[in-house]
Amino acid sequence: MRVLVINGPNLNMLGTREPEVYGSTTLPELESRMNGWAEALGVSLDWRQSNSEGEIIDWLQSVDAAGVIINPAALSHTSRAVADAIQAITAPVVEVHISNIKAREAWRAESFVSGACAHTIFGRGVVGYRDALLHLVNSSTLPTAPVRYGPHEDNIGDLRVTGSHLVVLVHGGFWREEYASDTMESIAVDLAQSGLTTWNLEYRRAGGWPGSGHDVLTALDFIPQLERTFDDVTVIGHSAGAYLAMWAIPRTSTTVGRSLQMAGIFDLRSAGTTGTVGARDCLKMIESGAPAILTPGAERTVLFHGLADEVVDPGQSSDLASRSSAELVTTESGHFQWLDPSKEEWQLVKSRIPAESP
Repeated sequence: MRVLVINGPNLNMLGTREPEVYGSTTLPELESRMNGWAEALGVSLDWRQSNSEGEIIDWLQSVDAAGVIINPAALSHTSRAVADAIQAITAPVVEVHISNIKAREAWRAESFVSGACAHTIFGRGVVGYRDALLHLVNSSTLPTAPVRYGPHEDNIGDLRVTGSHLVVLVHGGFWREEYASDTMESIAVDLAQSGLTTWNLEYRRAGGWPGSGHDVLTALDFIPQLERTFDDVTVIGHSAGAYLAMWAIPRTSTTVGRSLQMAGIFDLRSAGTTGTVGARDCLKMIESGAPAILTPGAERTVLFHGLADEVVDPGQSSDLASRSSAELVTTESGHFQWLDPSKEEWQLVKSRIPAESP
């Protein structure tokens, strides 16, 4: 698989231009990191950078690759011509922005390019390029059928139908706009390749509560309207997504057979006092009316947490297990190994999902 990577105006100055916004990684350093990620995925990269709108359009028009990753930089907000060029080609294009364009000047919040792209990633630093590459690889490996479950633009989930057991995935990211369902795509593909149907949910993130919780509940209630009847349903959440899943499962009209929650947040007040990256987000959820403490429903619940997790305190899962009948499984890992099919941590979770109904 070959992927064209296009970087637009001023990205040749990465590492020196506003490092407080764009970080200290230079473009050659980014290329080196990306080439390493690509090699591990069996992908070859063709790197281009230009400060010229016309040259970027020419590259798009003559693309000879399975997919494109593009950071149009400021052209995102000014160039309908770049958007038209993307719209005209058949190769899937993923738009990447290093900074959180939604949280900066108002004019940066709108991208003419996004509507023409298969996916947009922003606000994740240079790791967003890796995530864009993973999205292209996962989409190529096992295409998905998006299914809308509600009226909001984020009320959508990627469905991969391969078996009679449905696994619903709820991503984390502290209910922030910059983290989306693509963070769960690799395990969605892994499960689907094992004969399990997966529905990888997107939901409203900006504003957090109550929209995010009610979106997940609406999606679970929507399951009988999917294109086939399922013998069993498992719900898997990660981090902040585990909070949403744990809240929604006892309230849904759909029978959920098992709840598998990875590196989850279950006590917002406690999480809000840790001083870690998402502490303020947890307190904002409480201020918005979200329940401070959650407990499992009647379904079988297994909690998975890495003891070296520096994003969500492992005590979140151990405390919940101590006050409920939930089973606790711990490893020596951190926060993100649960999302990588090549890691033993994810295989532990996967082993708790029978291929057929029990």
